[in-house]
Amino acid sequence: MKPADHPALPDPKIGVLLINLGTPDAAEAGAVRRYLAEFLSDPRVVEIPRAVWKPILHGIILRTRPAKSAHAYRQVWTEEGSPLAAITRAQAQGLRDRCGPDVVVDYAMRYGRPAIGERLAALKDQGCERILLTPLYPQYCAATTATANDAAFAALAGMRWQPAIRTLPPYYDDPAYISALATSVRASLAALDFQPDAVMASFHGMPQRTLELGDPYHCHCQKTARLLAQALDRELIVAFQSRFGRARWLEPATDATLAALPAKGVKRIAIVAPGFAADCVETLEELAIRGRETFLAAGGTHFAALPCLNDSSEGLAMAERVIKRELEGWRTVS
Repeated sequence: MKPADHPALPDPKIGVLLINLGTPDAAEAGAVRRYLAEFLSDPRVVEIPRAVWKPILHGIILRTRPAKSAHAYRQVWTEEGSPLAAITRAQAQGLRDRCGPDVVVDYAMRYGRPAIGERLAALKDQGCERILLTPLYPQYCAATTATANDAAFAALAGMRWQPAIRTLPPYYDDPAYISALATSVRASLAALDFQPDAVMASFHGMPQRTLELGDPYHCHCQKTARLLAQALDRELIVAFQSRFGRARWLEPATDATLAALPAKGVKRIAIVAPGFAADCVETLEELAIRGRETFLAAGGTHFAALPCLNDSSEGLAMAERVIKRELEGWRTVS
């Protein structure tokens, strides 16, 4: 029994921290510059010696890229702000309703706000003695999954009383994930006013060097695409988007593939982005706007960018399933 003068303590709870990449606070060059400075300063993201990279980043990229990127963000910005932030908030809310009163679900961004360290501290203050870090990346990559965990561990290093921590494994081949993807794609295809000649699966690109250094990301993407193709009973064209810089990136490139397909007889296409848990500037602007322009300019006639799982019922059900599985032993799973 606690003494009468013991400080009040919250009831023990379990925390789940959803983590996504991040977004600028506003669709304007200053906010984008701050975001890119943090993002592109991460040695997990740009694996170039700091002495070489820093002058390039601050002398060239942060002087030229923010205005262009701000224009892209303005194309997709909503009344709730960044689509990525709004959807991740909605995912957290949906999972709060599903995970029960003993589980506190929160969200954070690796770059930008809300920061991972801030939300870990908030979960601890609410009595979360055990926390599941949940990077929202189905396919593991050091530049996404690992750096999210790095930031969490760095924040934990400053805590005197640390919570127990688990990390969500990549779920690129999880039957629940593949089933949710297939259900979403089927529904989206059925809602189109045309029959696509082909369906493309576009994953975020990474430098080819990451594969050669042992990163499993490329293999995870290929397996996701293979399992999704089997579930849909149709072939998928696999490509990689968002190339940056002069280094060789994973191929084939999404933009080059879209430009080449009409000449091969593919005039109508639907494109899905299975590596993104939430729609963002890469799906809503890079694919849905610029990808469409590229495809139609090359002679295509019909183009559709299918939505990510977002906070759909099938997406939340999948997330609930993989999260509750990782919480086994910490709580009674219903």
